[in-house]
This record gives sequence, C-alpha cells and structure tokens, in this order.
Amino acid sequence: MSEKAQVEKDENLSVQEIEAPQHVKSADGDDYIPPTPEELRRVRWKLDKRIVPWLSLLYLCSFLDRVNIGNAKLAGLTTDINIDPTNYNLALSIFFIGYIIFEIPSNILLKRIGPQLWLSIVMVAWGVVMASMAAVHNTAGLLVSRFFLGITESGLFPGALYFMSLFFTRQEQATRVAIFFGSATVAGAFGGVLGYGIMQMAGLQGLAGWQWIFIIEALPTLVFGFATYFVLPDVPRRAKFLTDREREIVVRRLVEDAGPATEEHFSWRQFRYAFIDYKVYMHALVYICGSTPLYSLSLFMPSIIQGMGYQNLQAQALSAPPYAIAFIFTIAIAMHSDRVRERGLHIAAPGFVGMIGYVLLIVLGDRSAGVRYVAACITATGVFAHIPSMLSWFANTLGGHTKRGVATAFIVMIGNVGGAIGSFVYRADDAPLYKRGHTISACLMAGVVLFSITFKLLLERENKRRDNLTPEQHAKEAARPEPCDWHPDFRYIS
Repeated sequence: MSEKAQVEKDENLSVQEIEAPQHVKSADGDDYIPPTPEELRRVRWKLDKRIVPWLSLLYLCSFLDRVNIGNAKLAGLTTDINIDPTNYNLALSIFFIGYIIFEIPSNILLKRIGPQLWLSIVMVAWGVVMASMAAVHNTAGLLVSRFFLGITESGLFPGALYFMSLFFTRQEQATRVAIFFGSATVAGAFGGVLGYGIMQMAGLQGLAGWQWIFIIEALPTLVFGFATYFVLPDVPRRAKFLTDREREIVVRRLVEDAGPATEEHFSWRQFRYAFIDYKVYMHALVYICGSTPLYSLSLFMPSIIQGMGYQNLQAQALSAPPYAIAFIFTIAIAMHSDRVRERGLHIAAPGFVGMIGYVLLIVLGDRSAGVRYVAACITATGVFAHIPSMLSWFANTLGGHTKRGVATAFIVMIGNVGGAIGSFVYRADDAPLYKRGHTISACLMAGVVLFSITFKLLLERENKRRDNLTPEQHAKEAARPEPCDWHPDFRYIS
C-alpha cells in the first residue's frame, strides 16, 4: 500500500488536501509513533476546546433564531401585523420548507469550498435575514422572511455534524454532539428569559417588543458569523492551532477508526449509495418521529405553559426550567452512550420518557398548573435527551465521506419535514389543554421507541452475519467498488 493511500483521512474534496506529515509511512513498517495516553488526551482536549464550544454557540444562535417567533407571538407580533392563526402556523412551517430545499446542496457546497468559509457565510446570511424580520408589517412579509431564514440556516446543522466527523472518532461523537445539540435546550431556556427581558423594551425607539426580539437576537449571529472564519479550523491538515505532530495524530487516528470505510474523494457512486441504503431511511424514520415533537414543543412551549393559566410574562419565564433540566439529562445520556458504545437503547429509553410525559399532560388536564408543569418538564427531558445519540448514529453506520455527507444532509432534511409538520401539531382551536397535539406527539415518541429498537436489532444481525462469512463470501463482498460501510470488515455500532 502506498504512503498516500495509508494516511489519507480527512473530509475534503481531494486526497492531496488531507495528506498527513510526510514521515508517516504505510502500515507495513512505518515510523509513525503512536501517541501516549497523555499525548492523546492533550490532543483531544485541544480539539474539544476549539471546536465543540464554538459549534455549540453557533447552534444556540441558530435554534434561538428559528424558535424566537414563539416569544415574538407573546410580545404582540400576531396582533400588530394582523395575522390569523392559520397563517401564523404557516409561517412556522414555511421555515422548514426553505430549510429542506437547501440542505443537500448546502452540504455539497460545504465539501467543495470548505467548512470554515461556508459556515461563516451561512451565519452572516441568516443574521441579516433575522434582523430584517423586525421590518415586516403584514402576513406576506413574515412568510417570505421565514422562508429565507430557513434557506440560510439550513447549512449549519448538517454541516456541523459533518464537520465534527472530520476531527472525532465514531466512539467520541455522541458526547460532542450532545454538547452541541444541548445548546438547543439552552436556547430554549435562554430564549424564554431573554424574551421576557426584551419585552420590557416595548416602545423604545418606537419599536414593539417583538421587533426588538428579532433585532437583538440577530446581533450575536452576525458577530459570531464573521468570527467563525477565524476561530474554526478548516480540515485537520490545515488546523493551525495544532502542531505538526498533533495534526499527524488526528489524521492517523481517524484512519484507524474508519477501518475499511476510507473512501475520501468526492464520488458520484457514493452519492447514489446514499439513496439506496436502507439504513439511511431507517435513520430518517427515527429522526422524523423524534423531530416532530421536538420542534412542536420548542415552538409552542410558551403557549402550552400559558394554557396552564400563567400570564404572558410568566409563561416566558417559566419556559426556561424544562429546557435546563433537559440539558442535564441530554449530556448524561450521551456520555453513557459513548462509554458503552451503544445507541439504540439510548434513543429508545428517553423516547419512552417523552411519551410518558405527553400522556401525563393529556390525563392531568384537569389538575393544577403545578402538576401539569412538572409533566411538561418530564416531556421536555425525553424529547430532547434522545436526539444526540440518534444524530451520532449517522456517522456510526455510514462509511465513505461523500456517502456520509450526502446521507447526513438527506436524513436531517427528512427530519426537518417533522419541523414543518410540528408547526401544525398545536392549533389554536386545541388550546388551552392541547390534548390533540399531545396525543399526536405521544404516538410519534412511541414510534421513536419502536423503530430505534428495530434498527438496533437489524444492525446486530448484520454484524453477526459478517462475523460468519466464509473466505469466499468475504472476498466477494470486499471486491465491491467503493464498498464504504458495506465492506465486510466494517462493524456497526448498534
């Protein structure tokens, strides 16, 4: 095996962009010195400090900007622009239409021009759109701005998941994804408190409270968007915050983690593989079942709490604790998932908790507000806590960089159809108890439990089948062009 073939391991278009330092040779007698445990710990810590907090900060801005329309509603948006409940739900839903349309093209552009520049571009673009929403004065303006907000935000989430797979091994990703995704729960908590504070600015400079919400929450997005180009590395080989030796370690450990699924170049064959692999559709099925309750709860949490009898300002403030509790459980479950190298049960168990939470909201409709509020906290915990293990499962079961990049965008795209659906789960005619919405969400969380366990069993069966292949069968399957995760030596994390 040539030197280049052995050490190429990065997520960019060409092999030349990802070569490790020149003294690294092939496995057949190389002079690469494996890192000591202390050296490896130091490299991981440098990656964690630079990449994970910054991506989490970006996603916090993203989630805050996409769901702050719920806070704006309580601040008088629907009254000031005279939008009826049906069109308001449409405004929630149309965001995901734009998001879905541009998701796969966005990940292809990310791969072609590099994550460092592309993530900066999408951040600045959606910050501009977010600030512009303060100028809407009718239904058409709100619909158009929400559509373009979806287009501009579509590049961050799948791009960030893809970006983390450039630097972290499969076993390390669930915890990092949990911290990244956990910022969405922080956004839910922070958004309620921030919305409460910004509403006090109503009338300042002649602007309504909802206008100030859009303007102020757009400012960090713009600042961080410009800063991203200078903070995030592009690919491991060009990560300036790492030494030559550290870059060598990052590249080599990813090569070893990928095993036989080492295809690096952009490949139209792998592009096609992403749409004919049943695993992609199983991931999408689990994701859409979980994302519909996730988005509906995020968009309507203030309204659900208001329906318990709390006033607008109280509802804004009380929407924060459920997210804070969910954040703690989200991180804990993901860390355990990485430690035991298991995904299916770490999705199903929180999914079951979320389902129970919705059932409690339904059956306790005639009880006190405090009891129902506790049920809302349980619901939020289950709905959010299953997501990181599900998101990291993509990288654990999909090999080949083009296939994984395209499949990730496709899965997230399908999941965001759940966002469009979720915008209509809670309707005005279902208030204040929202029993119909809670029932729909409970059924979807049951789907998360059922499909994740089914998928786990299918992957375990396939791993056992590969363990028992004859030499002839192994050779035949290994000879497939660009086998990616279909290579008989690849093993799935179930």
